[in-house]
Amino acid sequence: MTAKISLAGVAKRFGSKVVLDGVDLDVAPGESMVIIGGSGTGKSVLIKCILGLIAPDAGSIRIDGQDVVGLHGSALATSRARFGMLFQGGALFDSLPVWRNVSFALSQGGGGHAAEMRAAAIDNLARVGLDAGVADLRPSELSGGMQKRVALARAIAARPEIIFFDEPTTGLDPIMADVINNLIVELVRDLKITALTITHDMGSVRKVAHRVAMLYAGKIVWSGPVADIDNSGNAYVDQFVHGRADGPIKMAMRRP
Repeated sequence: MTAKISLAGVAKRFGSKVVLDGVDLDVAPGESMVIIGGSGTGKSVLIKCILGLIAPDAGSIRIDGQDVVGLHGSALATSRARFGMLFQGGALFDSLPVWRNVSFALSQGGGGHAAEMRAAAIDNLARVGLDAGVADLRPSELSGGMQKRVALARAIAARPEIIFFDEPTTGLDPIMADVINNLIVELVRDLKITALTITHDMGSVRKVAHRVAMLYAGKIVWSGPVADIDNSGNAYVDQFVHGRADGPIKMAMRRP
């Protein structure tokens, strides 16, 4: 089976700082892959490379077998249209009502009359557990958990093939975090979406992941089924998963 996302030798540096140093990773169609790793290890940079927001210095990024590195203009726009994104902070437009936030991608594509887009927005809000009563509210009138669900409804509105989740539970209480995790699981399953999530929340990892990969020192140092994460046999993964200060990651951080 051709991987939905295939990264081979992806490298990126900013000046003298090497962020990605030959990343290899395959994500199967319909799979929920979670990338873990400490702050500043390049997880967000990796997603930006896949989206075409940043050009890697080397390597290939293939979507359904097609290399998307170096695409420009309409070809890049077509590639990006296959992606949805749930941003860490939600990134909702405060000046727009909820329904226009949800239908924003549809409106950019010239997708129908306002009444049709509003109806589509309400349908997507229902998918994330919000009723039609919130459609005309502004994001500032919603709780943090409701804002996150609106952002999730927006991410799925155009029925993307791939969704990126950037720290989806950041800033949420444990109960609402579990609500978001459950929604991610349901949407990936029901809409047959391929998902790539970056998170520090191990509860989220255990709930939403089919497979997990750890990014450290610019490379994927381990990947495997989420069921194996507590017995990975990898010292970096073991230290990160169990939140221990002492271990190889700390030793690496001490180096000049």
